[in-house]
Amino acid sequence: VGLESSCLCTCRGAASSQVGRGTRCRGSVCRAPAGEQRPHRWAGAHVAGVASAVHLQGSSVLTALHLHQQKEKFPAQHQRLSLGCPVLDRLLRGGLPLDGITELAGRSSAGKTQLALQLCLAVQFPRQHGGLEAGAVYVCTEDVFPNKRLQQLISQQQHLRRDVPEEVVRKIRFGNQIFIEHAADVDTLLECVSKKLPVLLSRGMARLVVIDSVAAPFRCEFDGPASAPRARCLQALGAALRQLSCTFQSPVLCVNQVTEAVEERGEAPGPPGLWDERTSPALGITWSNQLLMRLMADRHHPTEAVLTPPSHPARTLRVIFAPHLPPSSCSYTVNAEGVRGTPETEAADPATAEH
Repeated sequence: VGLESSCLCTCRGAASSQVGRGTRCRGSVCRAPAGEQRPHRWAGAHVAGVASAVHLQGSSVLTALHLHQQKEKFPAQHQRLSLGCPVLDRLLRGGLPLDGITELAGRSSAGKTQLALQLCLAVQFPRQHGGLEAGAVYVCTEDVFPNKRLQQLISQQQHLRRDVPEEVVRKIRFGNQIFIEHAADVDTLLECVSKKLPVLLSRGMARLVVIDSVAAPFRCEFDGPASAPRARCLQALGAALRQLSCTFQSPVLCVNQVTEAVEERGEAPGPPGLWDERTSPALGITWSNQLLMRLMADRHHPTEAVLTPPSHPARTLRVIFAPHLPPSSCSYTVNAEGVRGTPETEAADPATAEH
C-alpha cells in the first residue's frame, strides 16, 4: 500500500503482494478467502497463553520469579519491539512491550513524531534484530503524514542500524508496509480502531499501531477536561486499543500533547535538565488509567539550553511509570539518520534515588 493512500484496504497496481495466508490483492480491493480470519503464525502466541493458563491451574503456583526464570517457556511475555537504538532499548529493557498501550508525551519539537516514524521502520526488521517482521499502521489526527521525513529515514537505515547486515536492510521494502489513516474527529478515530485496524492486524500485515496524536480530536470536540462524554470516549478508545494489542500481541504507541500550568509572577524556573512538574500529559486521569507505560520526551527551552553544558544534549526521554521499569531517563539526539540515545547518560529518577 502506497504512502499516499488514505484507505487501509486499498491497494494499487503492481503493489499486489501476499497479504495473508492464501490472500492476494486483486484489482484495487484486498480480498481474503471466506472464513479466514487470522494467519497461522499467530498460533504461537496463543499456545504460550494456553500454556500459562494450564500452568496456573495446576498444583504448583506460577510466580513472577518463575515467569522471569523460564523465559524459553513463555517467550511472548518477554519479547519487545526495539526502538532501533541500543541506548534507548537499554532504558526500556529491550523496547516496547507487545501487550499494552505506551504513551509518548512531550512538548512540540521534542522528537515524538521522529521516534514514532523510527518505530514504524524498526518493526519491519527480522526478530533477531528486534523487529516483528510486519508493517505498521500510522493514524494521523493533526497534520499531514510526514512522508518526506520518512523517506529520509528510510534512506539512512543502513547508517542507523549498523547492527543489521546491509543485505538484510536492502531487502526490506519499508515504504510498502506502512499503512496510513487520517482521523480528524473522535468518531472517525473510534471507527478506525474498531473496524479498520483489526483487518490489518488479523492478516499479519501490521504489528504496530501509532496514533499521532491521541489528544487532538478530544481537544477539538470537548470543552472541559471533566466532560463525562469525553471520559466515556476515552475509555472506549483505551479498551479497543488494549484489546487489539492483547489479541494480536502488537504494541500500541499513542503520541500525546502536554499541558502547562501558568507560572506565578516572580517564580524562577527549575534547574535545567530536570523534568518540569508543571508540565503534564493531556487528557487527564481517565486516559492515564488506560496506559501500560508512559514516556515523556522533553526539549529544553532556549534559555535552558544556553545554561546546559555542551556535553549534555538538549533532549531527554524519561520513563514516568511502567510496571516493569523504574523511573529513569537518558539523553538523545535527533539527526538525519534518526533518533539516537546518548551513551552513558542513563540515570535513575532523583526522587527514587533518595529513597
